Amino acid sequence: FGSSAGRGAGAATLPRLQLSQAESWRPPRCTGSLRPAMFRRICGNTWGTLSSAEASSIEQLCTSHRQLLADGSGFADLRSESGYAACAVFLTSLDKAARALHLDAAPRDYRTSFSANYRALFPDNARHYRVDVLEASVDQHSAIWVNGDKFELSPEAIGHAEELQQTWSELGAVLDRWHDANVGAARPAECGLGGSAVPSRPTKAEVSQALTALDAAWAKFECRYISELIVIEEKARSLIVNAVRFESQLQKLPKGGAEYLEAERSLVRCVAHLNSVANFKRKGRDDLGADILDSAREVLQRCRRPGATSFTGAYREAAETLAMDVVASFDAMRSYLREVGNCIERVDPHLCNNAGLVTRLVDWEESWEVGARYVRQTQLLEAVCDLVAEVKAAQALAPALTTMVEDCDVELFLVLPRVVLMCFLADPSNKRAELVRSLLPHRFSKGRDGGAQMMLDPELSGLLLHFQEALRVLEKSPGAQRGAVAKDAAWEALVKRAVLGASAEKQGLFATSADAWKAAEALMREVEGWSLELQRHCPEDWNQFSAVLVQCLTGGSSPKEPESEFQV
Repeated sequence: FGSSAGRGAGAATLPRLQLSQAESWRPPRCTGSLRPAMFRRICGNTWGTLSSAEASSIEQLCTSHRQLLADGSGFADLRSESGYAACAVFLTSLDKAARALHLDAAPRDYRTSFSANYRALFPDNARHYRVDVLEASVDQHSAIWVNGDKFELSPEAIGHAEELQQTWSELGAVLDRWHDANVGAARPAECGLGGSAVPSRPTKAEVSQALTALDAAWAKFECRYISELIVIEEKARSLIVNAVRFESQLQKLPKGGAEYLEAERSLVRCVAHLNSVANFKRKGRDDLGADILDSAREVLQRCRRPGATSFTGAYREAAETLAMDVVASFDAMRSYLREVGNCIERVDPHLCNNAGLVTRLVDWEESWEVGARYVRQTQLLEAVCDLVAEVKAAQALAPALTTMVEDCDVELFLVLPRVVLMCFLADPSNKRAELVRSLLPHRFSKGRDGGAQMMLDPELSGLLLHFQEALRVLEKSPGAQRGAVAKDAAWEALVKRAVLGASAEKQGLFATSADAWKAAEALMREVEGWSLELQRHCPEDWNQFSAVLVQCLTGGSSPKEPESEFQV
């Protein structure tokens, strides 16, 4: 009969039927080369019996099956950590039992067409049962969401999943019978009729048939499911693949040409789309366009060319810092795309899981968001540059402010809103008024004629009057000089008071006049209330502006290149 492994029940019972029809027949004595073991195999009733190793593997399989955890629907729990671990043990036992019974694995030549990542998971044609494949067959009707896009398995894949579930249940029934037979043999009295109703244990053929059917269904579902996953992943990676393609085009085109500019704009659109999908650490904005980059380059040109429209001195340093940040973040993104183009298969289809990509997008969005507000809008850029120049002048008057900026001391962020307001009050018609208006828009309104001139609301106008009154008191205080010198001295005293706080009195800034001190204190109390409004009206805008101001004052920017080795 050859090997008994994998044969059907009919073949296994055929010798016993022959014996029942000829009960008087007796085997001849063993002579010659006919050995007793061979004779018993041909004529005895042990056809299809299990060896000790085979029985042990099935016992282990049955034990691990009993240890599977059930979910609410009665199927194996694959979502909890303990349930997942129990299923992994069972699948290992399943493979061992199939090998112990010498069962051939279903063909798995289809794996050669898998992508590199999946070939690493399934390196050969062995079974390689995985819990996640089984879990996918359970969740066959669940949508697969990748980067905000919805994907569903094909009807063919769903059909294979249902077949796998059916064979899984059938194998479970066979193993339950095995367990019940073991329990009945150990405790026959509990089975009724003194043990006459002990359940029969499944035959080797039944176990083999259940294992073979499960393996065939598993292979069919694995083939279809993984193939469809590969297609889904290719679509998910297409966002970054397109960006890599445009970056490659830019490297081949001459700079400044029409084709180059169009490819660059396409690349910016790709980066913005990537940002909306993968940048989970910030807003994920997709509305930051190439016009921001164009504005930054134009500002850099103004910084480097001579003429009436160029930036000079402190203006130039501030403008160049902000514009360079925009350009550098874009260059860093391009550098990343050149690197990742050489290892695209390492990109996680869930793009937000790629740490290197997210880092570059966070930096890109932060820099371009600042660029959209303070570089693209010429009025705000000039207002920031003007304010930076004023703050640097204030640093010369109050060196403590320089130390605060260098150390980024917490006290700095109490002083900055005071200084911003004081600079505005000193010349409300200057460019810096546009900056304060952007932070407190509800305090400004258009004039009656509807022109560009902005009107202050009554409360802000009142603050301006109090500031001007305090200046007059300081200018006329005993011992003060007259004219422009007195005005400069009064401004210097107020700036020092804004920076030093109450310690200004101890340093004798207002020692010559009690009235001057009272006027300065009354103004500063009012300024303090406006400082709080400046910070709290729109905290996000204020935090962004204060970061921009500190960046311009220090001339620094966030790092654009990763310090460690390349990260996907």
